Amino acid sequence: MRVSDSVDIFVIGGGINGASVARDAVGRGYSVALAEMNDLASGTSSAATKLVHGGLRYLEHYEFRLVHEALAEREVLWAAAPHIIWPLRFVLPHHKGLRPAVILRAGLAMYDYMGGRRLLPPTKTLDLQKDITGKPLKPGFKLGFEYSDCWVDDARFVVLNTRDAADRGATVHVRTKVTSLRRDQGGWIVELDGEAGHQTVRAKLVVNAAGPWVDEVITGAMGQNGAHNVRLVKGSHLVVHKLYEHDRCYIFQNSDGRIIFAIPYEGDYTLIGTTDEDYEGDPRDVKISDAETDYLLSAASEYFAKPLTRADIHWSYSGVRPLFDDGASAAQEATRDYVLKLDGDAASGAAINVFGGKLTTSRRLAESVLEKIEEVLGAKGKPWTKKSTLPGGDFEPLAFDAEVRRLGKDYPELPKSLVHRLTRLYGTRARLLLGERQDLASLGQHFGADLYAAEVDYLVAHEWARTAQDVLWRRTKLGLRVSAEDVARLEAYMARKAL
Repeated sequence: MRVSDSVDIFVIGGGINGASVARDAVGRGYSVALAEMNDLASGTSSAATKLVHGGLRYLEHYEFRLVHEALAEREVLWAAAPHIIWPLRFVLPHHKGLRPAVILRAGLAMYDYMGGRRLLPPTKTLDLQKDITGKPLKPGFKLGFEYSDCWVDDARFVVLNTRDAADRGATVHVRTKVTSLRRDQGGWIVELDGEAGHQTVRAKLVVNAAGPWVDEVITGAMGQNGAHNVRLVKGSHLVVHKLYEHDRCYIFQNSDGRIIFAIPYEGDYTLIGTTDEDYEGDPRDVKISDAETDYLLSAASEYFAKPLTRADIHWSYSGVRPLFDDGASAAQEATRDYVLKLDGDAASGAAINVFGGKLTTSRRLAESVLEKIEEVLGAKGKPWTKKSTLPGGDFEPLAFDAEVRRLGKDYPELPKSLVHRLTRLYGTRARLLLGERQDLASLGQHFGADLYAAEVDYLVAHEWARTAQDVLWRRTKLGLRVSAEDVARLEAYMARKAL
């Protein structure tokens, strides 16, 4: 058997947990490889509600450690990636038939107190009959509370963590499946099949961060019988045509005890979600059901003056959360905290299995994984990610508008809308994408919306994009705006470039 490479740590899974672990580990001096069987962020990590948040409703389930950790991470992550993460203000209307106003205000006071805020503004009380946020709502809603959390471009968050890991020396394999894991001489023999054909890698330690497929890796590639650690919970979202003009978000209570959000999305739309229901099928086949669609439309229509119908829907998406199975009776009550399990040791070959986790706590999860890695391999470097920035995020959190102006000054012939979008996606690395190209003609073939060949080429060369779906739905959200003909032209272009 020929071993093509040898690393300290082999990470399975190109979602946010795997990407964050790989980045932290390589930054401490370990040699690292990562394999993702599909595209980066192609599973749970691109199907989220796209929030960096403490999880206000988790307080009701006494998840105080998780809420405190998540709240503290909001400004840490915002500072690390101010191009893809930014503050939002959420309006919580008081529904007289549900939680009392005094309970809501007390919960939000705790949320503020636990949050470690520096830049995010605190909670305030709203008169919805006078405030602009009351206008889209039914007239019966008079009292509301407004608090802070943050937005994140979820798939780009994964890609930028992976890009930084690769820039620091990690080897990244996309569309590459781990087919076998065998303990050997105190480590592992990892067999891969993917873009580069069959490969065999020796690793001292394996991190299984395969998300919904973490048990599948344990029972399949590792060959261990009876693994059942994960509870798959489906969350679905609707993207509807823009419901209101202001920039605030809403969090709505429902009579079943759940909540949904309504969030401004990609300029012309509103995002509504999410659902919570157990899922038994293949995670690859997850999609929104008619019952979920009806639930989200009905829940939003309970609050908005104009009822929502299926005619308002522009797009929908679904994902499965790989929650640790703690035996909770209802899907919405299952813990959102992460659980790490160390299997084996330095003598027999160690594996760390990662269950659960959230976008918000991914950096802290990685630090916790590294603590376990150090128990096995010994420490190499100190924790470093808290004060770091992700690629393109090397500017101050409140300086995004100034960064847009700087890019516009450097490229005055490009449309302002394109300059803004490129800054939002790529931050300071927009200049690497544009180079000497000063006008639209120099950006190459046009693929609809404001997507040009120069951006596609950058995504292929620097961000592992392989297909039109990678470009349109994970590296960007331009899939919302292009036609079938545009997609066909992009697919043909990318196929030619791959030859």
